[in-house]
Amino acid sequence: MKQTSVGGNKKKLANILSMVVLIIIFIAYMFPFLMVVINSLKQKRDIIKSPFSWLFTIKGLSFDNFVKAFTQMDFLNAFKNSLIVTVSATVLVTLFAAMLAYYVVRHKNWVSKIVFALMVASMIIPFQAIMIPLVNIYGGMLNILNHRLTLIFMHTGFSMAMSVFMFHGFINGNIPIALEEAAYIDGCTHFQTFFKIVFPLLKPIISTMVILNAMAFWNDFLLPSLVLTDKELLTLPLSTYSFYGTYSADYGTIMAGLLLCVVPILILYVVLQKQIINGVVAGAVK
Repeated sequence: MKQTSVGGNKKKLANILSMVVLIIIFIAYMFPFLMVVINSLKQKRDIIKSPFSWLFTIKGLSFDNFVKAFTQMDFLNAFKNSLIVTVSATVLVTLFAAMLAYYVVRHKNWVSKIVFALMVASMIIPFQAIMIPLVNIYGGMLNILNHRLTLIFMHTGFSMAMSVFMFHGFINGNIPIALEEAAYIDGCTHFQTFFKIVFPLLKPIISTMVILNAMAFWNDFLLPSLVLTDKELLTLPLSTYSFYGTYSADYGTIMAGLLLCVVPILILYVVLQKQIINGVVAGAVK
């Protein structure tokens, strides 16, 4: 009994220490976001004077930064551009990646093996290594920059490798081939089998890839900055850059603009969080 008590106390102490460490990590991780929220409600002089002060220690709490950010960054137009690009690229990469991954899993030929190997190998190539040739080819030779369709095409292409890799693992470990064989016996074509039998079963990994790709497309700054120059086509991350001047920056408005950019994707994450977790752990237990 004494040994059990000692073991129980050690376990409780270990749990308490683990919880304390997790709380510290959580606070360290959330602190920058909390500072953004707090400083978005301050006036510029308060931010410069004391950026780490809490709201109850200052005077002049105001929501004017959000009104100014909404107007100056042309939020509705930038939101529309981001929404069109993000939704279009996410739908395309989800559909094409699922179809390609299904083909690679079910057709063990040399073509599928080479394609899958090349896509996995391409994941190690950093975007910064190809962005200059990319701009030269699409801008100088083809002259198709500064179009939403070009940005959607590039987002789809750059996200295919990781998406195919994730779909490949899910289909290989969680979709029994017996269901497809039964569909073929009932007279389904390959097209019908995929969209009526396989695709609905991919809901967990689809939710995971939708949120991951949507977050990447929505928050991306580098690629849109290389492709888009027309003010009417700017996405939300690009529109927030208008708050930076040559010699100074309006920090309160910048913080408010950042929050306006983050809120839509946070809502999407909250809605899909259950499916995201299921998709991440789906391949852990067969």
